[in-house]
Amino acid sequence: MRIINRKYNREYQQIESYEVGIVLTGAEAKSAKMGNMKIDDAYVKIFGNDAYLINANIAPYKFAKTEMGYDSSRRRKLLLHKRELLKIAMKLKSQRLTIIPIVCYNSHGLVKLTIALSKGKRDAEKRKYEKDKDVALMEKREAKEYLKR
Repeated sequence: MRIINRKYNREYQQIESYEVGIVLTGAEAKSAKMGNMKIDDAYVKIFGNDAYLINANIAPYKFAKTEMGYDSSRRRKLLLHKRELLKIAMKLKSQRLTIIPIVCYNSHGLVKLTIALSKGKRDAEKRKYEKDKDVALMEKREAKEYLKR
């Protein structure tokens, strides 16, 4: 299971990344391991001494017995070392940065999340990223056509 934030590379520039754990209920963990999770519009916010994942959508587990009152986009606590949390909080205060989840994956039976301190890109930078991506794709196609001959 590997869930990728597809908007990340276009919208943000990565400064620093961290691997964190995420606190889930049993049914949420099973659903996330099956790949029923969306992190495209999610972000991380620090409240007091804890970091929380906000706006991540984990679909209800279809075999769960109790689905009454389940909120699929509730905030979920992230597990970070205290030093890491303080380091991130200091960088957030000193610079205009945001924390965005990049990838959610399974590691030894646990659900892990890679988060990154990121800076938002401007429109011109986004257009340049799209142009470079298109040029690389065209070069790849041309090389493939050349090798066919």
